[in-house]
Amino acid sequence: MSLSSPFVRRPVGTTLMTIALVIAGVISFRLLPVAPLPQVDFPTINVVAGLPGASPETMASAVATPLERQFGRIAGVAEMTSVSFLGATTIALQFDLARDINGAARDVQSAIAAAAGQLPPNLPSLPTYRKANPADAPIMILALTSKAVDKGRMYDLASTVLQQKIARLDGVGQIFVGGSSLPAVRVELNPMALARYGIGLDEVRQALAAANVNRPKGQLDDGRFTWEINASDQLRDPKRYEPLIVAWRNGAPVHLTDVAQVRGAVEDLRAGAVSNGETAVVLVIFRQPGVNIIETVDRIRAELPYLRALVPAEISLRPVLDQTVTIRASVKNVEEALLISIGLVVLVVFLFLRNVRATLIPGIVVPVSLIGTFAIMYLVGYSIDNLSLMALTVATGFVVDDAIVVVENVMRHIERGAGVLEATLTGAKEIGFTVLSMSISLVAVFIPILLMGGIVGRLFREFAVVLSVAVLVSLAISLTTTPMMCALLLRPHDPVHRPRLSVLGERIFDAITRAYDRSLTVALRHPAITMIIFLATFAVNVHLFNIVPKGFFPQQDNGRLAANIVAQQDVSFAAIHEKMMRYAEILEADPAVDTVTLFTGGGGGRGTTANTGRGFISLKPREERKISADEVITRLRPKLAQVPGATLYLQAVQDVRLGGRISNAQYQ
Repeated sequence: MSLSSPFVRRPVGTTLMTIALVIAGVISFRLLPVAPLPQVDFPTINVVAGLPGASPETMASAVATPLERQFGRIAGVAEMTSVSFLGATTIALQFDLARDINGAARDVQSAIAAAAGQLPPNLPSLPTYRKANPADAPIMILALTSKAVDKGRMYDLASTVLQQKIARLDGVGQIFVGGSSLPAVRVELNPMALARYGIGLDEVRQALAAANVNRPKGQLDDGRFTWEINASDQLRDPKRYEPLIVAWRNGAPVHLTDVAQVRGAVEDLRAGAVSNGETAVVLVIFRQPGVNIIETVDRIRAELPYLRALVPAEISLRPVLDQTVTIRASVKNVEEALLISIGLVVLVVFLFLRNVRATLIPGIVVPVSLIGTFAIMYLVGYSIDNLSLMALTVATGFVVDDAIVVVENVMRHIERGAGVLEATLTGAKEIGFTVLSMSISLVAVFIPILLMGGIVGRLFREFAVVLSVAVLVSLAISLTTTPMMCALLLRPHDPVHRPRLSVLGERIFDAITRAYDRSLTVALRHPAITMIIFLATFAVNVHLFNIVPKGFFPQQDNGRLAANIVAQQDVSFAAIHEKMMRYAEILEADPAVDTVTLFTGGGGGRGTTANTGRGFISLKPREERKISADEVITRLRPKLAQVPGATLYLQAVQDVRLGGRISNAQYQ
């Protein structure tokens, strides 16, 4: 009795089992997250320390060095980079891929505490840290622009209203708001006036603090009722600061307006952003790990009408970057390739078998095996991405082999005169071990990939597992469903009444066989010439291997460019902002560019200071532009280089990024 015998004799149970596998696969397919590549989280922690007014050299020697000394003792640190600038320093710690990020965070916290005694005593607060993944790119950027509303008001709406609403959506992770800061009253002191009145900065500070103290007012009680006394202690209108008395000189009050200019502004004047030529406030949205990017972006887009209703009509809210455009296109292309491969496999099987019933079996078994693989992918936490879909495409050729081997062996017994049931049981019993050995040998091929370490191992592990699972699911189907379908569908051939297509196909294959026989005869009769051709072919392949470009990962054209603006430390914010506007004009003038969003001086997510900037450029769809993203960069470089005093670095956004910090190079 063979392993397939119980399934052949119980077709209803086998059919229900197969249907259950298909249903589980379909449901899992709907639940699987969608991403361009397998999720690879770099265990990275960013540490930020601030000392207002300190020079970059002071920050590097007095703050960064003690911290780096302690961080260097943490186990598993693969890379440590630090950047010091005026008043602040940032340190990026990237750990080994096998390091648990939570354990690393605890070690970083302990290292900060250990370095506290070596840090400057006037440091306002201990350095802070947060977990990060430098490989993550924004899934969407929203821009607020207006000609009637100032950017401080737009920032207030973005940070207190829009950010909170978007953060509650499923799949949304961190949201950074850039381009400005919260509204504030700015007091710009006149040093000459202060010197004339003999007033120090601390006196002004104390007067401002005394005017903005929340004190309890108490209550009134007449025995029957109690009234709570309430009054505003906060001065939010700049005009209310003007009569404020900061000191007395010669019996006369010195008002704030005598020594300073008071105006409404924002907390940080050194922050700005531009989107498509207009001053903007941007919301840079990142995703949570392991979520469906497409569904998350769809939720944000569905929420946009409600978000627009929360802001004044004078403010325009629109998406200026959408990462899912290329993800949708690439996943769709791979899915189409998978369907085409299944169709071609079934067509080739039909051409060789020349039997509709026999072709129907692999035509059903192959999709069932691939669909069933989705259920296992969901259980192990994988995603639908280019590599997993490519694995299924490659597996199509392996999966059909199992079905064809079983069908052909059963057909052989039927053609010898055995009954259909007898032929099925005998054929499945004979071929069962062969199918098992074929599948196990295929899985064994991918064991080295499963054992690979580093980023390459992380990326291709999902590919190897998905392909191996597809082969194993096919093995189970070939020993259960395939024999059952053979017993139900296959019939003995009628040697007299044969279809014309079958006769024509047989003639074609006979002609191919005769041609092969003649070529093989020539090769055997002239072994020297055959060996020369073989060696020449081998030499050509070696030469081609040497001249073919090599790299870690193929250069991608995702239709998105990342921009880094770098200037000298002594360049003011006003100067870098002017250069940013000039860069924006050059970028927007290019015919291949769709949207341009640049920000500088803080905000927008990561790595921007008063003399640096970042940005994202969305290109038009590939069918609407004649050149690739790299060619667009090459065309823009000479024009961007004409802006003096700063440098703008452009690079095509890639799904795979290495390094613990943002770099001006493609890889580091």
